[in-house]
Amino acid sequence: LATFPGDHSIILLRSANVRRISTHDAYSTVFPPSWNTGAAEDHRLLRRRSPAPIQICPRTMSLPHSEGHGMSEGDNADFLKVCDELCYELSSLQELACRGAWRSILDKVAQARSRSLLSKPHEHLVYLAYNAIALTKLRRFSEAVAELELVEKGLDIYRYEAYPHHYPNRHGSMAPFVLRWLYAELPSRIGKRQESLDRFYMLLQFIREKLAKNLPDASRAVWRKREGLVINSIISHHLSHKEFKVCLDLIKELINHDLTPVARATLMTKLGYIQMQYGDLDGARGTFNGIEGIVTEGKGEIVMQNLVNRNKALMFLVEKDYVSAVMEYQKCIDRDVSDVIAINNKALCLMYMRDLSDSIKVMENALERIPTYALNETFVVNLCSMYELAYVNHSDIKKTLGSWIARVAPDDFDTSCTRI
Repeated sequence: LATFPGDHSIILLRSANVRRISTHDAYSTVFPPSWNTGAAEDHRLLRRRSPAPIQICPRTMSLPHSEGHGMSEGDNADFLKVCDELCYELSSLQELACRGAWRSILDKVAQARSRSLLSKPHEHLVYLAYNAIALTKLRRFSEAVAELELVEKGLDIYRYEAYPHHYPNRHGSMAPFVLRWLYAELPSRIGKRQESLDRFYMLLQFIREKLAKNLPDASRAVWRKREGLVINSIISHHLSHKEFKVCLDLIKELINHDLTPVARATLMTKLGYIQMQYGDLDGARGTFNGIEGIVTEGKGEIVMQNLVNRNKALMFLVEKDYVSAVMEYQKCIDRDVSDVIAINNKALCLMYMRDLSDSIKVMENALERIPTYALNETFVVNLCSMYELAYVNHSDIKKTLGSWIARVAPDDFDTSCTRI
């Protein structure tokens, strides 16, 4: 529910500026505008064109919630049964979360609490976690902070051995890790960045104390993933304030861990993005070349091949070689039609080549074909920016888009991205 692998880059258009952001964190760096006087005049001409009727997506379109989970129907039923054995109606909470029905989760948690349906301590913590996640997804950060403050004496007091009548022969913490992560992250959402950083560094120390112990391999692997999550969260906070030195130190530390080729290539990609943000293009190019070597040595899975092509395209984009960038992004799309990063960035390259009509078609087609991937705020704000450049009646077109989004989007979708 909160991952920051740093393995994708997406271009975000705001007026005449282009920004690159990670698809998993909310921090960005501004690239210099590439518009010139002639291009600006061309955009004014495009606004005078009479637009064709907009046909974005079928009226019957919905968001399937089981797409891409990799489970057969029988396996999924077994999984849901296990969930319910662990906690009261946990499968229902999980199902609602997968559908993005965060308001329904809030209602379900409130109902369970008011009817005293939660009988064990760990069930209260699980429902607390889902409630805090839902409030965070809905951007009700102050309420999420207040929710976590209900745990007055901290999470560490919730241990199985403290409740032997409920959990005989069990020991260890029953607190979901997401509560620890939210406890660190939420202060930054209400203007307390330094408090968030302090808590993240304390959480990192807590994780490393766990890793220093003699853990079973499976448990060690879980804590390693948590360490990576927290370090990436810290990097995102430092990156938002252009504190590049500490970002480089942290990401290089992660890369030096014993990683799979895929994980190493993913982290090196993030390293390349950081290098680009402080202007070290030669360093970024060298990092990306190293990734290409890793992918060549491996099995060459589609996701890794696309990672290499997106990195190449990003270098071309910075050099304003938009034709070459489009070619690299198209290779990604040919391999994986759901690569929304490549689709979005290809459309923006077409726009900078003054082919605004085709750039809009690329994005509209993606919303129609792969709505579960393409329906995110960054993608929509880019499309709406293109409408503003292309059409005189862009307000009507954006209202049509907004009406469709209201029918199919999850609860946490920020509809202000349509800029109506």
